Amino acid sequence: QVQLVESGGGLAQPGGSLRLSCAASGSIFSIYAMGWYRQAPGKQREWVATITGTSARLYADSVKGRFTISRDNAKNTVYLQMNSLKPEDTAVYYCNQKIGGRDYWGQGTQVTVSS
Repeated sequence: QVQLVESGGGLAQPGGSLRLSCAASGSIFSIYAMGWYRQAPGKQREWVATITGTSARLYADSVKGRFTISRDNAKNTVYLQMNSLKPEDTAVYYCNQKIGGRDYWGQGTQVTVSS
């Protein structure tokens, strides 16, 4: 059974930083792409970033240059380093893993950017 557990959310000021973590279990972590998504109140869930099994990285235009996705296969963990945070980054952030056409999600972690 695949399980994804996010952590690291919280309150940050505009211009500040946070680092999210997602610990995975129940799959051969290193071979699968991992992604981060977010959902703001009243909006649809949107894709933020993906890191492939070979560590290629893709980013949404809205976070490019500010966010960095990385993975540690020894720890079965994927990270999202978020810098230069903006109020519009406020959302619940979800970790995602796609296996055999099926999506697995974590429970989400709240990120709030406010002064």
